[in-house]
Amino acid sequence: MEWLILGIIILLTTINVPIGFGLAITTIVFLLLKGTTSLSVVPLNLFSGASSFPLLAIPLFILAGGLMETSGISLRLVNMANSLVGFIRGGLAMVTVVATMIQSEISGSSVADAAAIGKVVIPAMEKRGYPRALSAAIVSNAASAAILIPPSIPMIIYAWMAETSVAKLFFAGFLPGFIAGACMMALSYYYARKYKLPVEQRFSIRQVGRSTLDAFWALFIPVVIWGGIFLGIATATEVAALAVLAAFLIGVLIYRELPLPEIVRALKDSAGQTAVVMLIVAASAVLGWFLTSEQIPQKLARLILETTSNKYLILLFLNIFFFIAGMFLHSAAAIILIVPVVMPLIRQIGVDPIHFGIIITINLGVGQQTPPVATVLFTTATIARLPFWEVFKAGWPFTLVLVLVTLLVTYVPWISLGPLGLIKW
Repeated sequence: MEWLILGIIILLTTINVPIGFGLAITTIVFLLLKGTTSLSVVPLNLFSGASSFPLLAIPLFILAGGLMETSGISLRLVNMANSLVGFIRGGLAMVTVVATMIQSEISGSSVADAAAIGKVVIPAMEKRGYPRALSAAIVSNAASAAILIPPSIPMIIYAWMAETSVAKLFFAGFLPGFIAGACMMALSYYYARKYKLPVEQRFSIRQVGRSTLDAFWALFIPVVIWGGIFLGIATATEVAALAVLAAFLIGVLIYRELPLPEIVRALKDSAGQTAVVMLIVAASAVLGWFLTSEQIPQKLARLILETTSNKYLILLFLNIFFFIAGMFLHSAAAIILIVPVVMPLIRQIGVDPIHFGIIITINLGVGQQTPPVATVLFTTATIARLPFWEVFKAGWPFTLVLVLVTLLVTYVPWISLGPLGLIKW
């Protein structure tokens, strides 16, 4: 039955049925076929699935990212990153990676990162001689790698589903995120040498100081987020609200680049993105309830353990499974649909839930670059005004780097769990 359910969901997604509706329709069809449960469970689970307090962080981080995009914060982050690494050949590509990582510490959304940074750097890269497809591919893959840099919306959803600490999951994502970013920068340097791309500027301590000072208030927002979480002052949801307030005040009172029409636009865009994510979350809760009631998680665990009891081989199977799921499902849907199914198996083979959360997160980052869904790749291709497949063709080596980082994080747990030992939780 579980394969039939997955097949119907993929079929509906392929014919462009919105994933939230697809999940709900699939559940209703199977409930009708079973005929043993009232359809009243559908609205009840829709409501309960979307009414969790931790999930309030999602619209707040989306709004914070939207305010950043329109208030000049993203541009200042790019300028600061340029002063740090612009002296290296192909430095503008590296600037893109660094700025995206910093941006991700505020928005929590790879799509928002790609949109905010891409609008600034893609035209600039093209002027400096970068092929436009390569420029879009670098932005797209950097944004997907930045999904590991907290606050990450997929991490928030996973922590909610797996009943684990959001703060620990956030902290565990830093080192894998930095490794992914460093690998992106190394590959960017290779392409810079291949295409003989220019050095942006000479290194200047004065310029670093000037750009850092100009971006001081932009950098203040991650301080608010992380200070609130690690000092125990606020939960992830509460610091998300503080991030929105900080982005608003900085844009209006300090940078003065956030007029009322832009605020209204940011609110509308954030409401639209939130509606999409929360519909998926609510519909996934209904399907999750049905899967649990049919004991499908236990059946899947039994099936895999009958095939092999080797933990490392099981992790490889799950990586492949999540990679394929990421090709067809939105990250929120993939987490909510699959995590309840595989968590009993993960606990049975002794994998730490925090470590597994990082594995899932980076797998879904890869999925944002692989057709047919590839939300981040579609976003950057639209910004660059290029065909989707042209950007994919230019960016597949960067996506391959993400796959290799996924395997590294999977089989070297210390990368995600080791830093947790530095803090008393």
